[in-house]
Amino acid sequence: MVRKKVPQPTDRELTILRILWDLGPSTVRQVNEAMNKDRATGYTTTLKLMQIMTEKRLLVRDESQWKHIYKPAMSEERTQKQLVGDLLERAFSGSAEKLVMRALSTRKVSAKELARIRKMLDEFEGK
Repeated sequence: MVRKKVPQPTDRELTILRILWDLGPSTVRQVNEAMNKDRATGYTTTLKLMQIMTEKRLLVRDESQWKHIYKPAMSEERTQKQLVGDLLERAFSGSAEKLVMRALSTRKVSAKELARIRKMLDEFEGK
């Protein structure tokens, strides 16, 4: 059986996913309040986005209570892997080297980040 690919989230959908990864399972009202901290968003707009995300299988809705509770269908790590994998294929022809070089050249990388990257590379080499 071939598993159907989950659609890529839009920027607004990623905002909602980030909020849910931070807050944990939440109501539309809780997500809307968090969204309004950065950008004014109407409750009905948030509700519609979350309904669409549920249809797209980006969110799971628990309807067992009076207030529906939403949670991401996939973990943050799995979503990031899917997004990076898609970007790797589409923009870099599958070249991890080109992706990493471009990522490192876009902004100044802190010494702490570089140390973590070096450690990760050492671990990959050891495998």
